[in-house]
Amino acid sequence: MSIIIRPIVTEKVTKESEVLNRFGFFVNKKANKVEIKKAVEATYGVTVVSVNTINVRPDRTTKYTKSGLISGKTNAEKKAFVQVKEGESIDFYNNI
Repeated sequence: MSIIIRPIVTEKVTKESEVLNRFGFFVNKKANKVEIKKAVEATYGVTVVSVNTINVRPDRTTKYTKSGLISGKTNAEKKAFVQVKEGESIDFYNNI
């Protein structure tokens, strides 16, 4: 089971990483905070101070088309925001 799926690279998370040493990841929905902490420390070689997680619900959409009404939804995801020890950093581009 792969714990870390991919990093979150947005303007908001990038700013948090520069100011607060907090990095974001999409993680497996069944992973808990202890597993996430161990996976980040093993993958990137940093010391994790804290882990915050959030379950993102699926978004439902409805479209009106020529062929009728089409409805769909996105997948549910889990995000983890990991705070790293002061003075350490994660470089996503070298560890991909």
